[in-house]
Amino acid sequence: MPLVPTATVVGAARADGRGAAAFNVIQVEHAQAIVAGAERAGAPVILQLSQNAVRYHGALRPIAAAARAVAELATTPVALHLDHATERSLVEEAVELGFGSVMYDASALPYEENVAATAEVARACHGHDVWVEAELGEIGGKDGVHAPGARTDPGEAAAYVAATGVDGLAVAVGTSHAMLTRDAALDFALITALRDAVPVPLVLHGSSGVADADLTAAVAAGMTKINIATQLNKVFTGAARERLAADPALVDTRKYLGPARDATAAEVARLLGVLRSAPPTEGSPT
Repeated sequence: MPLVPTATVVGAARADGRGAAAFNVIQVEHAQAIVAGAERAGAPVILQLSQNAVRYHGALRPIAAAARAVAELATTPVALHLDHATERSLVEEAVELGFGSVMYDASALPYEENVAATAEVARACHGHDVWVEAELGEIGGKDGVHAPGARTDPGEAAAYVAATGVDGLAVAVGTSHAMLTRDAALDFALITALRDAVPVPLVLHGSSGVADADLTAAVAAGMTKINIATQLNKVFTGAARERLAADPALVDTRKYLGPARDATAAEVARLLGVLRSAPPTEGSPT
């Protein structure tokens, strides 16, 4: 089916109290696995391409075209999102390529500069009906930084959304990017306070470091868009490593990337269940 707007996926999830899962794509096998898992779970899903992934590929267009092609073959709604873009030119290219949303990351700038730059991006993107996510209260783990104590102030968050016009806000509530363990301590009271103060959907970055029960609880407390990358990479790499260890003479990449893709699809389906991402069916309780 055609790509769906990110706004549609996130908006419906927020209205129903579900999690809108956003999984990061590095290779085409990731996109295939994410879509296969979403189809298995009967849930919509967001494919994310980060600026780091774009840098790995050398350009946005090739991997974006691959992700879009996979999405358009899906039997479940799929949206395409640009994650953690700090370069305006990359945001503009994503809009040109038909992405439904972008995350413009100006969190490293002083507050007033962050507001000005983000507001400008939001205005430009809204002219093309593109949903815009931003970040306030830097979330640790990018480029080796680890700051699990960072917290977003609800009042400042509300003022920031009003000043920038963004459609979704990534907030710091105890997670950190690139965690290999799942023991992040979320501040659920803060999540609820942010939900009550901020008029747009909240986004949880660094979700790979959160245990299953806490992911479910985070959605119940007020988080909507849930970003997951490292957890899928752990599963993908683990399956590939296991296959290679079982046959040291193996050189056909399909023989280990295929099992890695299958394992990742299963993990996507499982996580979509944890996040209650599937919309209610007719006659089922909401």
